[in-house]
Amino acid sequence: MTMLHLNAFLMGVGHHEAAWRLPESDPFAQTDVAHFTRLARIAERGKLDSLFLADSPVLWNSIGRRPAGTLEPTVLLTALAGATRHIGLIATASTTYNEPFNLARRFASLDHISGGRAGWNIVTTAGVDAARNFNLDELPAHRDRYERAAEFIEVSLKLWDSWDDEAPLGDKDAGRWGDDNLVYPPGHVGRHFRVAGALNVPRSPQGYPLLVQAGSSEDGKELAARYAEAVFTAQQTLGEAQEFYRDLKRRAAQFGRDPDSVKILPGIVPAVGATEAEARALEEELDRLIKPEYARAQLATTLRVSPEDLDLDKELPADLPSEDEIQGAKSRYTLIVTLARRERLTVRQLIGRLGGGRGHRTFAGTPEQVADAIEEWYRSGAADGFNIMPPVLPSGLETFVDHVVPILQRRGLFRTEYTGTTLRDHYGLPRPANQSARRLAAAAH
Repeated sequence: MTMLHLNAFLMGVGHHEAAWRLPESDPFAQTDVAHFTRLARIAERGKLDSLFLADSPVLWNSIGRRPAGTLEPTVLLTALAGATRHIGLIATASTTYNEPFNLARRFASLDHISGGRAGWNIVTTAGVDAARNFNLDELPAHRDRYERAAEFIEVSLKLWDSWDDEAPLGDKDAGRWGDDNLVYPPGHVGRHFRVAGALNVPRSPQGYPLLVQAGSSEDGKELAARYAEAVFTAQQTLGEAQEFYRDLKRRAAQFGRDPDSVKILPGIVPAVGATEAEARALEEELDRLIKPEYARAQLATTLRVSPEDLDLDKELPADLPSEDEIQGAKSRYTLIVTLARRERLTVRQLIGRLGGGRGHRTFAGTPEQVADAIEEWYRSGAADGFNIMPPVLPSGLETFVDHVVPILQRRGLFRTEYTGTTLRDHYGLPRPANQSARRLAAAAH
């Protein structure tokens, strides 16, 4: 039987923006390697497939609102690779503000260091503030960012395949370390990139890292269908999740891919309590600690309006920008506006809903109820697994691992032990063949 896939999305002291204000929280944990080591070991104890670190090349939000500043994720995951043995390690990196050679080398290095547990969450990065950190006055257009991303991935694949698995020889007797005939320089010349030489890292244990994508716009879904092996998505309702699931699997098939090779993992923010009342109390305490002036300013930025246009006790204004006018984070903009309009939420209520998971599904209940919610979406064709986003860390992850995971295991939905050694093994995906070697072999015949 196919098993659920569970990824632990680690963010500071929790995904709820007010988690840092709880008595149990360390407001400076976001730069503490020991904190993340503890989280990684908890997730590995639960036999989770992977853990994931978000990232953006810009200072997020006002530093008055919540703990700010994050460690560079591939560097942090290198430390976590030495503290764990099995769990996959997924880092976010932007195709808009990196170059393929440097990034391909970084992920190949992480894959070697971790013994084949690296994954790359591919993002194009929304927001003009990031653009202005990289010699640009304005955010590149949405379509241009995705065209660059597609070429970036193609170049990265060529770089990861620029060494044959058999190229390193280590032949001491012959005095020959490697075979130059088994190195395949990309010689790539494209619209966005020119990359001549082979990577200076041998082909890694997985061939290349697990490719993950997290955009849900039309361009994002096309990129995911073409390249992604796991998709992190935000869906509020079962029907929306089922439609996204069907659509992305269909698109993958149109690219000649096996739809089952694309694993779709919606985010869920589970507030778990011994009783439903206890779970609700945790959710209410966190929402009470939100400072609405900060949250309103952030919401205004997302919606491209002035904070003064958002009355806390009224619904969203009728004259918001259309989706076509939005160049950054299109799918998140649409999700937030749709949620607010569908449920007729006031700005204050919307801030509370977004405070826990920024548009991801929030759920408060007992371990049994959380397991039921996960199983329902899984069995209903809405998900291949879930991106677990605890509102509070480490306690929320510990509760999920110690009380929800055992229920899923008893139901036969989740592994009780790791059966493979690489991240691709955990996701049931094969090690990819070297496409450069295949192309040369085909040309020779």
